[in-house]
Amino acid sequence: MSKDKVQIFDTTLRDGEQVPGCKLDTKQKLVIARQLDQLGVDVIEAGFPVSSPGDFQSVNEIAKLVKNATVCGLTRAVRKDIEVAAEALQGAVRPRIHTGIGTSESHIKYKFNSTQDKILERAYEAVAYAKTFVEDVEFYAEDAGRTDNEFLARICEAAIKAGATVLNIPDTTGYCLPEEYGAKMKYLKENVKGIEKAILSCHCHNDLGLATANSIAGVINGARQIECTINGIGERAGNTSLEEVVMIMRQHPYLNLDTGIKSEMLFETSQMVSSKMGMPVQPNKAIVGSNAFAHSSGIHQDGVIKKRETYEIIDPAEVGVTESSIVLTARSGRAALAWRAKKVGYELTKIQLDEVYEEFLQYADRKKEIVDEDIHQIIDGCKVKLESLA
Repeated sequence: MSKDKVQIFDTTLRDGEQVPGCKLDTKQKLVIARQLDQLGVDVIEAGFPVSSPGDFQSVNEIAKLVKNATVCGLTRAVRKDIEVAAEALQGAVRPRIHTGIGTSESHIKYKFNSTQDKILERAYEAVAYAKTFVEDVEFYAEDAGRTDNEFLARICEAAIKAGATVLNIPDTTGYCLPEEYGAKMKYLKENVKGIEKAILSCHCHNDLGLATANSIAGVINGARQIECTINGIGERAGNTSLEEVVMIMRQHPYLNLDTGIKSEMLFETSQMVSSKMGMPVQPNKAIVGSNAFAHSSGIHQDGVIKKRETYEIIDPAEVGVTESSIVLTARSGRAALAWRAKKVGYELTKIQLDEVYEEFLQYADRKKEIVDEDIHQIIDGCKVKLESLA
C-alpha cells in the first residue's frame, strides 16, 4: 500500500533563527540551506525579507542556491512586505510567499483593534496580492490554535478563493492538546469549501512540550505538511522537531505516512545546526541527542548486547549514528564489562570476569564513567590474580 507524502517545511533559518543568540550571517545560512536541500526537505523558509537588509540578502542568495526545495519568504498581510519578499525570491526555481494575519479573538481585539470581517478582508487581499507575484502562496492564520473553528474555516475559505495553495494552521502559543489540534484539522477538512485545492499545514510550538504530538495529530487528521526545525529550535520553548516527526512516521508504518527525508543525514545535520547557531543539543534529545542510543543500566546493556531491538526501536545507522553506546558505570553488569573488555582486546573466562568485575565496581564507585583506559588499568591490577586462575 503506497504511503501518503507529508511535506516537510523547514523553518530553521526563519523561526529557528529567532532564538536569542542564534543569529546567522548569510554565509552560514547558505551552508545550512544547502544541507537542508540535500536532506530532502520540501520547503525551506529562508527568512523574513522585509525585516532587515541582511535577511533580504540571505533569502535572495538562498533562492539562487537551492535547486530542489521550494524557497519561501515570510510576510505580514502588508503590501510592502509582499513586494519585498517577491523581489527577494527572484531567482528561485520554486518560490513561495508565506503571508498571513492573526485570527484569534485575542489577536483581532488587542493586536489589531479590529473585527473578524476586517481581518477576513485583509487576509483575502494579502493572498490575492501575493498571487500576482508567485503561483505558490501559503496563508497562515496566526494563533489558529486559539481561534474559533467556525471563523477559522471562513478565513481559510477566503484564502483559498484568493489563490492560497497551502493553509498554515499554527498553534502559535503551544496551547493545544493533541486531541484538540487534530480535531481542528478534521473540522477544516470537513467544513472548508474548496479544501481539496489546498494543503493543510501544521505549525506547532513547544511551550507545553506538545509540538511533536500535535503535529502528528494534525497529519493523522488530514494535514499534509509539517512546519518544523532541526533540533526543535525556535521561539521560546521551540518548534516541532524535524527529526522527531520524520522518524515517528517512519516507525509507525500503519499511519501510511512518510516523507522524502534522507534520515541517515539527520545526525550530521543536527550537529551542523548546533555548531553554526551555538545551541548545544541536550543529551537526552530524542533521535539526535548524545544519549539517544546510549545505555548504562546493566539490564538494558545485557538486552542490547543480545539483541539491539530489545531496547532500541530505531537502528542508530538509520539516523546517521555509527552504533549504540554501552556506557560503563556502577550500574553496569558483567555482560557489558565483558563486551567492552573484548572490544579492547581481552577475552575473559567467566571466572576471570567475576574477578575483574569486583575490581571494576571499586573503580566505578569512584568515577562517573569507566573508559577504555580504565579497563586496561583494572585488568592490569588483576593480572596476578587472573594468572593464578588461568
